[in-house]
Amino acid sequence: MQLVVGTLSTWSLRARICGALANIPLDLVPIDLSKMGHTTEVRKYSPTGLMPALLVDGFIVHDSLAIAEYFNECSNGALYPKAQSERAQARSLCMEMHSGFTALRSQCPFTLASVAPLEHLTDSLKKEVERIEVIFTQAKGPFMFEQAGAVDAFFSILAFRLNAYGVVLGGKAGEYQRSLLEWPLLKNAVSEARQWAV
Repeated sequence: MQLVVGTLSTWSLRARICGALANIPLDLVPIDLSKMGHTTEVRKYSPTGLMPALLVDGFIVHDSLAIAEYFNECSNGALYPKAQSERAQARSLCMEMHSGFTALRSQCPFTLASVAPLEHLTDSLKKEVERIEVIFTQAKGPFMFEQAGAVDAFFSILAFRLNAYGVVLGGKAGEYQRSLLEWPLLKNAVSEARQWAV
C-alpha cells in the first residue's frame, strides 16, 4: 500500500499514525504542498485534490477518516476499543476532530517550526480550547481508552499544535496532552514529516 501525504498536512500525519498503530507497512509518497503546481501532482493520486490518499491494489481510499476505518478493518479492529459503547464514543470524538475546531485551525496554522506563544486567545479560540480541555479530561490514562487508538492519533496532532503555540493544558487534560506529546508514534510521525519536503 502507498500512503500519499502532504507537507504540513495534519490529516496526513493522522493517517500515518493510524497505519503505524495497525502495523500496516506503508510506502510513503510525499508531496510538497508549498510548491507551485502541487495541485496537479496531488490530483494524480487523490480524486478530491486533498491529502492524504491511500493507494491499494485497484482502488483509492481518500479522506483520513475513511483511511482510519480501512486500517481498522485490516487489523481486526486494532484502532478502536473492544466495547461497543467505547467504539461509538471514540468515533464520535474522531468525527468531532475531523469537522470541528475551525478557529484553532485558522488562528493557529499547523507548523513544524518554532512560533511565538499566543499572548491572547480570541473568544472563539478560547471556547474551542475549553472544549478540548473537557475532551482531554475524559482520558482513562495515557490514552483516551485502555489502548492507543484512532482517537489518540487524531488528538495527538491537536496536542502538538496547541503546544507549539504555548497552549499548555492543566490538570487531567494536561496529563493527557503531555502523554500524547511523549508518544513515540507521534514523535516518529513528526520526525518523518520534517523530511517530506526535503
